[in-house]
Amino acid sequence: MSTMSNSLAETQVESLATAGLSQGDVSDFFALLKPRVMFLVVFTALVGMVVSPSTVHPIVAFVSLLMIAVGGGASGCLNMWWDADIDAVMTRTAKRPIPAGKIQPGEALAFGMTLSVGSVIILGLVSNWLAAGLLAFTIFFYVVVYSMWLKRTTPQNIVIGGAAGALPPVVAQAAVTGHVALDSIVLFAIIFMWTPPHFWALALVKSGDYQRAGIPMLPNVAGPDATRFQILAYTILLAPLGIAPVALGFGGLAYAIISLVGGFGMLALALQVYRLRQGEPAMRVAQQLFGFSILYLFLLFATLLVEHGFGFFRPVFG
Repeated sequence: MSTMSNSLAETQVESLATAGLSQGDVSDFFALLKPRVMFLVVFTALVGMVVSPSTVHPIVAFVSLLMIAVGGGASGCLNMWWDADIDAVMTRTAKRPIPAGKIQPGEALAFGMTLSVGSVIILGLVSNWLAAGLLAFTIFFYVVVYSMWLKRTTPQNIVIGGAAGALPPVVAQAAVTGHVALDSIVLFAIIFMWTPPHFWALALVKSGDYQRAGIPMLPNVAGPDATRFQILAYTILLAPLGIAPVALGFGGLAYAIISLVGGFGMLALALQVYRLRQGEPAMRVAQQLFGFSILYLFLLFATLLVEHGFGFFRPVFG
């Protein structure tokens, strides 16, 4: 009897898949939004808001932040829709909802488009159309320029495509002030310069995955040694850039300490990645750089959030 029930259930699942109906639940649709990436979008956008002198109503700020988050999630959803074929052959992405067969590609496309259009329109109506236009550009850049074009055609995909991931602080500042200023541009530049060493460190470890998927990541095209040099070069540029908010007056004493210590940590690990090129030690230090880079960016933005959002700002100069 149990065997018959299991067979019947399997037949029903197969029938649903054949009919193009979703087998996913709410958690699967939420996974399409790339929650961890969406958290980074929300976090960096929030910092973009708090460093901006503004008298915007808290509800306007909250709804704006929510729409930026939804727009970021929509970008992730559309990226998963487009990349379903390569996600299926990579070990770290094979269990995503579309390659796992839980959600049909057409459903993901409709879901992502609905969230994209809705988030842009609501942000424009609640805040302003400059912010809405920047959000629309961010979604377009990530989905069309990065996912559909750069990712599969050039080893510089991460460098150029990183602009989309760096834009949330700019969008957020525009949402609460109606303009874009130097401080949000500096935050954009920090994230933009952080992206290549962060992702290339992962690419050194996961180069086999990218090779199977046919993605021209730098280690597979230029080789691991050239990638290590690029990681070091970008980190050398990133470390002083991380201190720039102090020089510009919106990074306080705590931020100065964190950015200096964190910058030296990034440089030390990047040098180790450049030096160690063979075997398990090389893979281990690349993984360490990948992990530390996440901590580094988090601490930079968290410190700005605490300084400006909780009244702990202490200027370094005067």
